[in-house]
Amino acid sequence: MKQYLARRILLLIPSLLAVYTITFFLMHATPGGPWDRTNKPLPVHVIQRLDEKYGLDRPLWEQYVRFLYGAVRHGDLGVSYSRIGQDVKTILASFFPVSLQLGALAMAVAVVVGVTLGVLGALKHNSWADYLSTLVSVLGVSTPSYVVATLLIILLAVKAGWLPTGGWEGITSRRVLIPVFALSLYPTALLARYTRSSMLEVLKHDYVRTARAKGLRERAVLVKHALRNAMIPVVTVGGVALANVVTGSFFVEAICAVPGIGRYFVNSVSARDYPVIMGTTLLYAAVVMLLNLVVDVIYVFLDPRVRYD
Repeated sequence: MKQYLARRILLLIPSLLAVYTITFFLMHATPGGPWDRTNKPLPVHVIQRLDEKYGLDRPLWEQYVRFLYGAVRHGDLGVSYSRIGQDVKTILASFFPVSLQLGALAMAVAVVVGVTLGVLGALKHNSWADYLSTLVSVLGVSTPSYVVATLLIILLAVKAGWLPTGGWEGITSRRVLIPVFALSLYPTALLARYTRSSMLEVLKHDYVRTARAKGLRERAVLVKHALRNAMIPVVTVGGVALANVVTGSFFVEAICAVPGIGRYFVNSVSARDYPVIMGTTLLYAAVVMLLNLVVDVIYVFLDPRVRYD
């Protein structure tokens, strides 16, 4: 197990290097630059001084090597072009915790509601509970999160006046309800769908019939035998969904005025803020890779047949 974890962690290095390389050259291949989107066109000599200050006048290969050397040797991701005097690490440390809290809360809601609906749909096959689980799955998968957020703001905030239209005051505030529901709908539908299909398959296996024949209580049969084995594909989907929720909340944060890294990332892309784009992309890539590793480790505890020796 330790050797497997060591190999997977070492594989993060070439993976992040590949992400860095692709992102770097795509950024510089995109038309425009960081000084183009200003209220008034900047004089040529001002642009030249800015390029010299931030090293944008140097050859592309030299910019590639300098940023990579600073990130690996000193952990330096550069300074922001749009936020004068702030380095990228400070910006990530300020905005990413908000996105992490929002994504974790949305995923917690999705796990509780989605798994519950999936189990009920499997146990009450072809009943109203099963139809409700299927309905939630169809609506959640087919409706984008930014559409859900917009509709909730119009209905609950503007028309009814029950909730604020946006902002952030922590996960205990009412302001978090709309973005959390908008972000949790898709993973809820995904988990409900996979839990239902996996439970229906597991309940037909011989070991479930044997457990019932032994006289075990129905609750013990479902929790210890059926649900544990049914969670293997659900955990796989849940890990991917968690990564998507934490790293893919761009539009919901922008619509609901949540000061998270997703909203700031969208602004940095519009402003061609290269260091912030690079730092955020590398952070997102690292989060996705680590969550995939966590999912693989969870397999060991769910299925005794899985070994990484």
